[in-house]
Amino acid sequence: MSRQASKDTNAELVVRRLLHAAGLRYRVEYPVPGMARRRIDVAFTRAKVAVLIDGCFWHGCPQHATRPKANAEWWRTKLDRNMARDVETTEHLIAQGWTVLRFWEHVPAEEVAATVRAAVDRETQDQGGRGAND
Repeated sequence: MSRQASKDTNAELVVRRLLHAAGLRYRVEYPVPGMARRRIDVAFTRAKVAVLIDGCFWHGCPQHATRPKANAEWWRTKLDRNMARDVETTEHLIAQGWTVLRFWEHVPAEEVAATVRAAVDRETQDQGGRGAND
């Protein structure tokens, strides 16, 4: 597990490049307010938009998730905890007034970037036109 990238995955890097090229500025690995040891992959702090790009294996993608056969009980517990933590983090951010956008790593980066840009634009307009750039 230590060899698995927990941040700066290929999916995250491609999306971040597209967002930056579109003129959006953001925070990377931003701490979740009020929750220790939790991070937002891409955060637009002024617009309060949190973007989380989840790996299919680690977060239980309904299309691509697999369950290892070796040490199956340990893995089931581990992956179930990951999914429960995802729900808890999302609910906490929503309660704090954030818009939470979660994507699977297999979703095309262009689609993710377009969705994020629309959400940031919408939140910026709702806040009276303040800039979304951090």
